[in-house]
Amino acid sequence: MTGRQAVVAGAGIAGIATAIALSRSGWRVRVFERSSTLECAGGGIGITPNGLRALDSLGVGDQVRARAIVQRTGGIRTPSGRWIARTDLDFIKARFGLPVLALHRADLIAALAEGLGDVSVHFGVRAAGVRDAGEHVLLTDSEEVPADVVIGADGIRSAVARSMFPGHAGVKYAGYTSWRVVVPRPDVQVVAAETWGRGTRFAILPLPGGMVHCSALANAPSRQRHADEKAELRRRFGGWHEPIPQLLANIRPGSVLHHDIEEQDPMLPDVVQGHVALVGDAAHAMTPNLGSASLALEDAVVLGHALAAQDIPSALAAYARARSARVRNLARRSRRIGQLGQLSAPFAVAARDVGFWLGGLVPVRLTGRALESVMGWQPPR
Repeated sequence: MTGRQAVVAGAGIAGIATAIALSRSGWRVRVFERSSTLECAGGGIGITPNGLRALDSLGVGDQVRARAIVQRTGGIRTPSGRWIARTDLDFIKARFGLPVLALHRADLIAALAEGLGDVSVHFGVRAAGVRDAGEHVLLTDSEEVPADVVIGADGIRSAVARSMFPGHAGVKYAGYTSWRVVVPRPDVQVVAAETWGRGTRFAILPLPGGMVHCSALANAPSRQRHADEKAELRRRFGGWHEPIPQLLANIRPGSVLHHDIEEQDPMLPDVVQGHVALVGDAAHAMTPNLGSASLALEDAVVLGHALAAQDIPSALAAYARARSARVRNLARRSRRIGQLGQLSAPFAVAARDVGFWLGGLVPVRLTGRALESVMGWQPPR
């Protein structure tokens, strides 16, 4: 058991979590990351109960809790500030046994890194593909790395996935673009919420340390960039309700991340081929509406559990069975939520807002039931 070797392409959330899971299952693991350090770019991130269960299974749940705050409220507002729906999130802990946490992405990576133990991470090495014809080899830009199992955790444009399924179309633009930034909290009340306009959305997520994550989405042509992204955000959202204008005013120069939203559509035909498996965005790149980070943590736990007790072909087949249907279903749901949020026709937006207002009248026990398929996931025993 201890002689089995795995290589992981990518040291993001999915890659580190998978390395931890395999190491805890008795594997010798090496991780290859194209960046010079562990990935710290990005803003805030929410961890739902399913993701927190995965972190506990990996042995790093307490490290994450120490760096996070509990998200206690949520809801949807109009650009004028009127609440369409508002929710006390204590019902999530009451139903699922765990809260929703909020923390900076860099802090999540740091907490995961504490669980790596003897896993070796090689920086500045880019994955170029995989060869799996009788031998299992991760191809990098500098060498060939043999292993019993190769894990592709190299993100939305995964080189490992491309070499597994060369005929797949890859990712495509979902029709809207994203700005993310973390800013100091202004001297006003800041509560977690999303504001939905016409073809535009703005999300606010308070973080530890007096910081706030802001995420803006807008229908726009793909690959459109601006010389001053802060000015563009103020042009689009500066007239919306408080505290959005104050949050935008607190943006530090050069801190805005601007990326187009892309997804696999259609999804990849499988998450496994031979002795190669995909996790995270490499396996199921989807729109960011249903907690893809928590799904990546689930991938890691399921894969590590399968490879702990079964021969490799049986283990990877079990992993594929456990993940394929779930991630396909949630990718479709995430796409539908995004399409709803990006509606721009006045009548359609008005109908959508009325629907959310009526949804706010639904008892929380029914709301919890609707969330069961996402947050009710349990680690394999």
